Amino acid sequence: MQKLWFKRKKYGWGWTPVTWQGWVVVLVYIGCMLGTASLLDGGVEKDSNFLIRFIVPFVFFTSILIAICYKKGEKPKWTWGGK
Repeated sequence: MQKLWFKRKKYGWGWTPVTWQGWVVVLVYIGCMLGTASLLDGGVEKDSNFLIRFIVPFVFFTSILIAICYKKGEKPKWTWGGK
């Protein structure tokens, strides 16, 4: 059995990192999103290409993060806490 990088959240749906590899994945994701946001350098009203310059990279990086969580984490399901 492989070592899980992400465990199922105790409340709700999703994952939380439990190994250093999982934390690295999350930090790289945050870095990519901050880098993308720093490229905007202005208000939305100045840039009509907001969808291309932020939303598309956001969807791309988030999709990669979710795919890694699926591959290296527990099967997700809605949980209400418990034991």
